[in-house]
Amino acid sequence: MNTLIWIFIFISTFAFMEFMAWFSHKYIMHGFLWVLHSDHHHKDHDSWFERNDAFFIIYAVVSMSFILAGVKTWFWYGLPIGLGIMAYGAAYFLVHDIFIHQRFKVFRNANNRYAKGVRRAHKMHHKHTGKEDGECFGMLFVPFKYFKK
Repeated sequence: MNTLIWIFIFISTFAFMEFMAWFSHKYIMHGFLWVLHSDHHHKDHDSWFERNDAFFIIYAVVSMSFILAGVKTWFWYGLPIGLGIMAYGAAYFLVHDIFIHQRFKVFRNANNRYAKGVRRAHKMHHKHTGKEDGECFGMLFVPFKYFKK
């Protein structure tokens, strides 16, 4: 197996996951699985956990399945695909759950241009508490207008 191909598959998968996050957020979470995502927009419970956390488990199962297929079968490229999904999940968790929503109290003072833009974009997304009329469904790559001062 060529290392450059492996790295290319990993990076491509990571980048593709931003599209998948946008697509699933817009059409699945704000669509037929709103029942799982709604408590993320309007907290209706006292628990630290949200029904919305189920999406983390869904993507983790997909990632683990690719990793296992890559290690245990002829499907070697399942490993870089699974690790790319896992790396995106870790980045998403850091940016969304830790940095933006402060589920853990770290990165509170990050005020660089990227951090401010991502925060603004997510704030605009959360101004809509219903499943309709949402905007800015991406996470790591958001429209340039949110980076303007």
